[in-house]
Amino acid sequence: MSGRRQNLAAAVRAHGPTVAATILVNIALPVMIYDALKHDLGDVRALMASAAPPIAWALGEFAWKRRIDVISIMSLSGIALSLLAFMGGGGARFLQLRENMVNVLIGAVFLGSAAIGKPLIYQFARAGMARQKGADTAAFEAARDKPGFRRAMTVMTMVWGFGLVASALLSSALVFAMSIERYLVVSPILGYGTLAALAAWTVWYVRRQRRAAGRS
Repeated sequence: MSGRRQNLAAAVRAHGPTVAATILVNIALPVMIYDALKHDLGDVRALMASAAPPIAWALGEFAWKRRIDVISIMSLSGIALSLLAFMGGGGARFLQLRENMVNVLIGAVFLGSAAIGKPLIYQFARAGMARQKGADTAAFEAARDKPGFRRAMTVMTMVWGFGLVASALLSSALVFAMSIERYLVVSPILGYGTLAALAAWTVWYVRRQRRAAGRS
């Protein structure tokens, strides 16, 4: 029991500041900015202003990590589509709906890549291994033509695609079911929760596949 507590304490020390900063920048600050500006600027302009901290956060993370992966592509695509949504005009609800298009589009790309036999998860995993010292990239690439390996990459890609699309559809429904302020709180929680769930499932699935390969 003490070991679990020590592991939990270590995890909090390691990741607590990052989680707190993420909540502050992506949830608390947008709500505070929107509430402070909505009466003077109106809902649409206040929403535009509230998007500044998350956009700055995403750009900062990309500049710091200097790598392309699933999360960074989603963040950068979200920024681009958000800016396009801002320029497109329309009401606040319509603006929030258009921002959800990033997950729909990226999810569709994932599903499309699986349909044509070139799953994106393989490309991201290959790029990630290339950045790691000591990674057996050659063995990973050699396995790409094995049926079991290709099936696993396809399954993971499809799960990510369907997960992102489902999250976007649920978020779009919440646009009309909630007030703007409440949606500003719930939407990032849903988004980060979806990514965390997909990442956790991927780790579980990869371990399961490795165990199955070891038994064969």
